[in-house]
Amino acid sequence: MNVAILLPAAGASKRMRGADKLLEDVDGAPLLLRQTRRALATGAHVLVTTPAGRPARSAALAGTGAHLVPVKDPSEGIAASLRAGIGALPEGSTALIILLPDLPDIETEDLHKMMQAHASAPSRILRATAPDGTPGHPTLFPARFFKELSSLTGDSGAADLIRNVGFVPVPLDGSRAITDLDTPEAWAAWRARQR
Repeated sequence: MNVAILLPAAGASKRMRGADKLLEDVDGAPLLLRQTRRALATGAHVLVTTPAGRPARSAALAGTGAHLVPVKDPSEGIAASLRAGIGALPEGSTALIILLPDLPDIETEDLHKMMQAHASAPSRILRATAPDGTPGHPTLFPARFFKELSSLTGDSGAADLIRNVGFVPVPLDGSRAITDLDTPEAWAAWRARQR
C-alpha cells in the first residue's frame, strides 16, 4: 500500500476579505504548515499545490520535505489542483488522500485511520464523516480513479464522481471532518471554541 496525500493549497481565499486563511496562525505556525506537518507525520509522500501569486505559501513550507506542485490556472478552482497533484504523484501510488488544508482539526491519527480503512476496502472511495454520518473531508481515492481525477474541471472537485460511485464512510471524532474555516467569522468562532 503506497498512499500519497495531497493538500490543494492553490485557492484564492476569496471569502477571507483580503486575508489568507492558509497563513492564519494556529499554535504558532501558519495553518498550511501545521496541516502539512500532520500529513508528513504519517510517513506518506505529501504533495501541496501552490499558486504562483502567493509565494508566502510556498515559503511557509520551505524545508519540510513536502513536494510543492505549482498550479498554472488556480482561478479555475480545486480541479486545477487535483489535476496537478495527480500529475505529480510518485510512480506506484496506490491511493491518494485529498486533505483540504483549511480543516484545522484534522490530526495525523485521522489520516492513519483513512489509511487503515483503505487497507480493508482497497477499491472503494473513502470519505471522512462526522460521527452522525455528515460527509466531510478528507477523502481517499484508490488508483483506479486517478484517470477521472486527472480530467476534472471547475470548482466542484470530485463531488460528481463521489455521488456517482458512492463512498465508504470513515467517521472521525467530534467535528474534525466538517470544520473548515473559510471566513473571518468562522475563524473567530473556531478560536473562541479553543479557549
